[in-house]
Amino acid sequence: MSTQLPDDFKCPISLEIMSDPVILSSGHTFDRVSIQRWLDSGHRTCPITKLPLPEHPCLIPNHALRSLISNYTLVSPSKSQPCSQPQTLVSALTSPSSPIGTKLDSLTHLAGLTKRDSSLRRKLTESGAVPAVLKFVDSEDPVLQEKALSLLLNLSLDDDNKVGLVAEGAVNRVVKILRIGSPDCRAIAATIITSLAVVEVNKATIGAYPDAIPALVRLLIAGKGREKKEAATALYAICSFTDNRRRAIDCGAVPILINLLDLGLERAIEVLGLLVKCKEGREEMMKVNGCVKVLVKVLKNGSSRGVQYGLFTLNCLCNYSESFCFEARKQGVLGICLGLVEEENEKIKRYLSNLVQTLSGNHAIG
Repeated sequence: MSTQLPDDFKCPISLEIMSDPVILSSGHTFDRVSIQRWLDSGHRTCPITKLPLPEHPCLIPNHALRSLISNYTLVSPSKSQPCSQPQTLVSALTSPSSPIGTKLDSLTHLAGLTKRDSSLRRKLTESGAVPAVLKFVDSEDPVLQEKALSLLLNLSLDDDNKVGLVAEGAVNRVVKILRIGSPDCRAIAATIITSLAVVEVNKATIGAYPDAIPALVRLLIAGKGREKKEAATALYAICSFTDNRRRAIDCGAVPILINLLDLGLERAIEVLGLLVKCKEGREEMMKVNGCVKVLVKVLKNGSSRGVQYGLFTLNCLCNYSESFCFEARKQGVLGICLGLVEEENEKIKRYLSNLVQTLSGNHAIG
């Protein structure tokens, strides 16, 4: 079998056809068993480039190559055996000869099937469907694009797929949709960012894309209701990574989020609760006229989660600035806090106690 397949399908270490190809940080691909044996022997250099590797190298599944190998090995007498419906749909999706209508039907059905079937999501990722799905994400046909994004979102639900999807170029395509897609497509694209960012390493990777955070911030401005909410959720997901907070602040996110919060988008206070953790965020919030009033409104009318983040944000700002602390007192924050003393939520209790102490003692540090 190995003599009939391209040399690129062979592991550089074992020289055998790869069954589970993985990408090393050097950019080269090896069969997982072979490279793991190399690493377990104590080596911390790439076998090909000899460049140093991290102490705990990350092995990223090369789904694209795995699917190519799989497709080649399927060219045998066994191919005449009947396929199950998902396999047939994947074949129609990946075949260059399939009509657009057939591909659209395949995307629609696969999006429906993968919504709750994790085993099928895994099979699809391993079958070579991802490059085809990403190709349709690039489509100029908004219907094809939306169906492809829905399927991509489903595939991203499995943690095992998240890093691989990023490695295969999903972020670049999704960010492009955030900029120029239809309203529905942009909302799905923002949701995909949120899903991919569940894995810690992806937060840094997504934030490093030059237009990822700017595109989300622009969506906060120009998007409709669902787009704004999903964009704010995506920012919340990626801004738990410290560097991304500064990137969002540099894009002008703070005044936009405060304005949206004033208009009733409570998700904005969650993002502000992350941005307030860095000095640049606190300084930007203090520049916004009426910031205290907006935060007070959250304490009065917000959900339990909104109140929690409102208390935390206020306390950070009051601790940072004596003038902000004075303004909070002037706006009656102490009285509002007294009205929350019977709140049973543990985080609210803690943040409430901290804020009361700050307002009472004026523990400003700035």
